[in-house]
Amino acid sequence: MTGIAKKLRVTDFALMKRQGERIVMLTAYDATMARLFDRAGVDVLLVGDSLGHVILGLDTTIPVTLDAVIHHTLAVTRGANRALVVADMPFLTYQITAQQAMRNAARLFQEGGAAAVKLEGGRTVADTVRRLTAAGLPVMGHIGLTPQHVHRLGGMRQQARDDKAMKELILDALALEDAGAFAVVLEAIPDAVAEAVTSRLHIPTIGIGAGPDCDGQ
Repeated sequence: MTGIAKKLRVTDFALMKRQGERIVMLTAYDATMARLFDRAGVDVLLVGDSLGHVILGLDTTIPVTLDAVIHHTLAVTRGANRALVVADMPFLTYQITAQQAMRNAARLFQEGGAAAVKLEGGRTVADTVRRLTAAGLPVMGHIGLTPQHVHRLGGMRQQARDDKAMKELILDALALEDAGAFAVVLEAIPDAVAEAVTSRLHIPTIGIGAGPDCDGQ
């Protein structure tokens, strides 16, 4: 956790990577937990579509709606003074067209008070990430195990387990960086793969079950 006392902005995280400061990110879904995490010095609060599991008791994140994420994002932003609040874009709120993604992302910023949004996918969503960032909307990427693709992936299992898949994941990460993402979540990939991605990128990586060599956890 950084010693920065001011309100964190997306530009602070590139500096943290350069300075070797570890980034701490936790999920939050309400104002009370957001306030506690914020006071503890957590750097990023993610309003994840994982609220489908944690709050709603669903088996997957796929049924989570944009309205639900906006509702919880607004609560979290009320509780956080310092941490950067990132809101997940739910399933099929950004994959159809870039215009759809722009409209839905705008709601997370305007109605939810988010400071950034998170999208799952690599090269397939890079053009959308580019459109959003060009419009001034900060985007965090998410590759590796992407829960919105649970049916295609055949379940919640580790990704990038062979050389071909590792190369594909690195290309995805580079595409997201080139498109303007300010950070990338690496979920459920081997430690060595996460280390290789982290060393290639100028933007921070946040690991979820991706070993100790990411820029944050």
